[in-house]
Amino acid sequence: MLRLRNLGSGSSGNATVIEARCGTQATRLLIDCGLGMRHLAQRLDAAGLAPEALDAIFITHEHADHIGCAQALALRHRIPVWMSHGTHVALGLPDFDGLLHIAHDLQPIALGALELRPFTVPHDAREPLQLRCSDGASHLGVLTDLGHASNHVVAQLQGCHALMLESNHDPDLLAQSRYPEFLKRRVGGRYGHLANAAAADLAQQLRHPGLRWVVAAHLSERNNRPELARAGLATALGCEPQDIHVAAPVAGTDWLEV
Repeated sequence: MLRLRNLGSGSSGNATVIEARCGTQATRLLIDCGLGMRHLAQRLDAAGLAPEALDAIFITHEHADHIGCAQALALRHRIPVWMSHGTHVALGLPDFDGLLHIAHDLQPIALGALELRPFTVPHDAREPLQLRCSDGASHLGVLTDLGHASNHVVAQLQGCHALMLESNHDPDLLAQSRYPEFLKRRVGGRYGHLANAAAADLAQQLRHPGLRWVVAAHLSERNNRPELARAGLATALGCEPQDIHVAAPVAGTDWLEV
């Protein structure tokens, strides 16, 4: 069994738990750790987990809303950490006391009942990676923080049974926002974040009969609205807007089984 629970998504902090079970064995991965230690512990507790129940941490890139308390959490509970070499360099080469593993594009990572396949994405970070996760039977794609869906990205997510997909902003709301012009260009650029229409286009490319659910993630609190993200994805996938899950900034999602 493979399942996901998002603990928070957006500029206020990102963290997602992936759990795979094989018999009595459970493997739990925390993707990103962009929260303070206290808030992370509270949200893990709401999910029925303790920090020491985590088997590994995967950091997608070095931005503050994704790295958060990762080093402190790893060192306190002796949790192995994966990230790209570029991410580690961009963070200033922090010392993980032997817990650090370097992840590479398309190099599988075997982690208990989970197999992870990292892949590079176009984003304004040093060496960002996103993930395809599998328990051997089901496949889950986790994709946030990218400016456009390259051919490489599309290829890595084909055939996934579930997706957590960035739907960051509505271009009209972004244009009308109080963001300074340089930030508007950054968010809406090819190495920024996916607009709703771009997310819908990607979802349509990944649509297949075995796709069970999609979570819209990393929504901008200022430049998007859940109903806009839902509407675009629902149209692309041929479903109702209420069938699309949304990862809330603080509440995240409930457990979703793939």
